[in-house]
Amino acid sequence: MITFCLLVSPLPFTIRKKIFRFLSESPIVAKVAYGLKISFIFVGILFLDALQRMFRVTAETEMAKTGGQSMHDVRTETNFAARKFYAQRNTYLTVILDLIHTQEEYAKLKKVVGAGAKGDQSKQIEELKKKLAASEAKDRDFETLKKQAAQQAAEIDRLVSRHNEATGAVSDKKFD
Repeated sequence: MITFCLLVSPLPFTIRKKIFRFLSESPIVAKVAYGLKISFIFVGILFLDALQRMFRVTAETEMAKTGGQSMHDVRTETNFAARKFYAQRNTYLTVILDLIHTQEEYAKLKKVVGAGAKGDQSKQIEELKKKLAASEAKDRDFETLKKQAAQQAAEIDRLVSRHNEATGAVSDKKFD
C-alpha cells in the first residue's frame, strides 16, 4: 500500500524522476531487474485482464440497471462498485510506470533537440553572416566596376571627340 500511495501521489516530476533513477541505477535493484522484466510480461497479461474485467463489470452493471432487474440488495450494489473500482485501479497501476518512462524520455529528447537547435542555429547564423559579407563585397566590386566603366566610356568619348576635331573627321558615334 505504501508503494502504491507513493506511486499514485502527485509528486513533482523531478522528485519522481529521482526516485525512479535511484531504483534503476541501484546495484541491488539491478539484481532484481531480471525478475522484474519477466514480471512485466505477467503485468501485461494482468492489464489485459483488468481491462476485460472493467468492461465486463460495466456491462453487467448497465445490464442490471436496464434489464429490469433492480438491485435491491445493498451488498450487490457494493459488490459491483468494488469490482469496478478494483478493475479501474489495476488498469491505472499498470499504466503509471509507462507514463513516467515516457515523460523522462520526452525530457531527454527536449534537451537534445534544444541543444542541437542552438548549435545548428549558431552555425547557420555564422554561415549566413559570411554569405552576407561576400554578397556585400560583390556588390561593392560591381558598383566600383560600373563607375570605372562609366569613367572609361566618358574618357573614350572625350578622346574620340578630340581626335575628330584634330583630324577634321566628323563622327556622331559614341561609345557606351
